[in-house]
Amino acid sequence: MRQAYFDWNATAPLRPEARAAMLATFDVVGNPSSVHAEGRAARRIVERAREQVAMLAGAKPSEVVFTSGGTESNMLALTPAIEVGQDKRLRDGLLLSAVEHPSVHTGGRFAQDSVEKIPVTGNGLLDLAQLQRRLDELKTSGGRPLVSVMLANNEIGIVQPVKAVAAMVHAAGGLLHVDAVQGPGRMPCDINILEADLESLSAHKIGGPKGIGALIVREGLHFDAQIKGGGQERGHRAGTENVAGIAGFGAAAEVVSASWPTEASHMAAMRDRLEAGIRQVHPDVTIFGADVDRLPNTTLFAAPGMKAETAVIAFDLEGVAVSAGAACSSGKVAPSHVLAAMGVAPALARGAIRVSLGYATTENEVLAFLGAWAKLAQALYKGREIAA
Repeated sequence: MRQAYFDWNATAPLRPEARAAMLATFDVVGNPSSVHAEGRAARRIVERAREQVAMLAGAKPSEVVFTSGGTESNMLALTPAIEVGQDKRLRDGLLLSAVEHPSVHTGGRFAQDSVEKIPVTGNGLLDLAQLQRRLDELKTSGGRPLVSVMLANNEIGIVQPVKAVAAMVHAAGGLLHVDAVQGPGRMPCDINILEADLESLSAHKIGGPKGIGALIVREGLHFDAQIKGGGQERGHRAGTENVAGIAGFGAAAEVVSASWPTEASHMAAMRDRLEAGIRQVHPDVTIFGADVDRLPNTTLFAAPGMKAETAVIAFDLEGVAVSAGAACSSGKVAPSHVLAAMGVAPALARGAIRVSLGYATTENEVLAFLGAWAKLAQALYKGREIAA
């Protein structure tokens, strides 16, 4: 029987409010684009959820574009064809941090030779001096960049100085996209406070359903749609809306908007208890990013001699769900590009385990994790690889 779930950064359990909202849509027959009564009923559900998601992001409902999730939102945002008012000139380059999510590292719809990665420091924070130097060069040459920086890292939880980045980018005539997928429910994500131009969100990270997300597009911006063939989502994304998914997203967003400070405080207390226990069991453990601002729910750690793939299996056999970094590679365990960008030694990086908790994590779950960790650490102390 499963004792403890510590993979909330991959997906959060569905909130009861989201489940109820989705179930209520299944008897709504109409297409949201139809003008008859049944269609209008479906449209009301979609627009109510748009208001709820907008509130979560501090945006206007008209700025919310529903997508299939965070990855599509990132791909939708990363395009050279972004119009600002009447200015239809293309963005001629994409700058992104070296620790972005893989969906951002692909460069979206930019040509690969126009994508540049800005390094991070040893603690995982964007090197602002390097970013400023490159922005100055582009401004001098008349460049019009789009910059993409994640709000909080999905592997380590490190929070980037997005507001400072926004000021630099806008001073250079650029636009800023923020992948904020890991932020809601754990920290403020108001697009106005962040001063971003585009912001990606995902429902299943906050207790909504999988397969639905949103891109917040600041008023006055418009871009070429990736999925074409209809006028849905104000021309930004064609296709009949996923009414049930959207309703679930909206319900989860409404709960998070009201409860996130209390939930984040609980997560921080559980994480601190967990990290203290990890160190007590194995004093040679490394907790990455421990000295900088992090999400209150995320711990990425490694110990000398530990291998992530066998450790994840060993935890699983003890009824504890953890992950080896990000859950975005179809179950594959591969070296972390985030730790590589931070300069972490490959031998240590190969053993990194991500423990991410949530608003419903209990003290008993933390104790179950620490019990499993004690067994694994004992194997490490004996100088042998953890048995799978």
